[in-house]
Amino acid sequence: MKPARPAPVPPSSATQRITDHAELLSAQLRSMRDAMFPPTAQKSLRSFTSGEVAKFVGVSDGYLRQLSLDGLGPVPNLSPGGRRSYSLAQMNELRTFLSQHRPKEALGFLPRRRAGEKLQVLAVANFKGGSAKTTTSLYLAQYLALAGYRVLAVDLDPQASLSAMFGYQPEFDIGENETLYGAIRYDDERRPLTDIIRRTYFDGIDLVPGNLELMEFEHETPRAMMRGDRGRDMFFRRVSGVINEIEADYDVVVIDCPPQLGFLTVGALNAATGLLVTIHPQMVDVASMSQFLLMTADLMSVVEDAGGRLDLDFVRYVVTRHDPNDVPESQIVALLRGLFREDVLAATAWKSTAIANAGLTKQSLYELDRGSVGRAAYDRALESVNAVNAEVESLIQGAWDR
Repeated sequence: MKPARPAPVPPSSATQRITDHAELLSAQLRSMRDAMFPPTAQKSLRSFTSGEVAKFVGVSDGYLRQLSLDGLGPVPNLSPGGRRSYSLAQMNELRTFLSQHRPKEALGFLPRRRAGEKLQVLAVANFKGGSAKTTTSLYLAQYLALAGYRVLAVDLDPQASLSAMFGYQPEFDIGENETLYGAIRYDDERRPLTDIIRRTYFDGIDLVPGNLELMEFEHETPRAMMRGDRGRDMFFRRVSGVINEIEADYDVVVIDCPPQLGFLTVGALNAATGLLVTIHPQMVDVASMSQFLLMTADLMSVVEDAGGRLDLDFVRYVVTRHDPNDVPESQIVALLRGLFREDVLAATAWKSTAIANAGLTKQSLYELDRGSVGRAAYDRALESVNAVNAEVESLIQGAWDR
């Protein structure tokens, strides 16, 4: 006898069920976060061994040891076994110290932009889910901070995964008017971006958090256009306008765009100096990217007709979640390189259980100790991520004519 088919759920109760599920899941996520980061539920960053610091800064471990013995630079933390470690803030103190005491190598130790070098605004975009857009944004922001740059991470995705990775649960920790929407909205509730920016536990990175409130900009913009809003406050200029307010405080802005070609994404593209398009090497993703590029070109041509500009120093395609042992994937990567040549980054971000496992605790590989997810897997994954990010850093340096 066949089991009876369940009765269809009435619309009103279906809405209530979805609401109940959302509340249950949010409460569980909050409970998990509180258990993971007690007692204040605030994320913190591990310290780095002297060997790691030596690699990040560009000196030998022996040189750091001698500085410590001579009482120069920041005082490292000493373990009971005599091993030295530094916080990221101390690493940045060390960079400043070395740039002052070895001025000929100052740019190597402290690579921040100089007078006349423009702020680099990197938009990470694709409207295909699963392309690792947020992961790319997170790892790039953290890599640049570890290299000594001042970074502003902007979460433009209403799903706010980037904010969650920095320890903020969007529905609990981000209040009304506390996203970028608060700085670009059309009414009298508009706020300065400086009031919205939050410090993070990752020294060198500030965050403009996101949540569902960002969707209000998508809803309000057509109304503003119907009212005839024009001039400098047109929707595509608003993101660049507020970024200009904080231009002096940062070297690089990394924008995690929403997975759609809406008004927020167009605003981010208008503000950008560089565009990174993430692509998972599967044929369905490549086909989706084709539509993304066509729609982007059409939209930006309309914006340019209205007085906007797409003023990019570079456009690069970032191959993500790549299994180098998968033959069809390798063929797709070869296809992309044949079509776009040097516009595809030479390095690819490999698919890795180490990255996935780190993400389960809302952490990146930069935040984990090497042995916590398996040393071999950790090393392989970090090598591929670092290679991608190093290429992007070289593009930034090139834009500064260094």
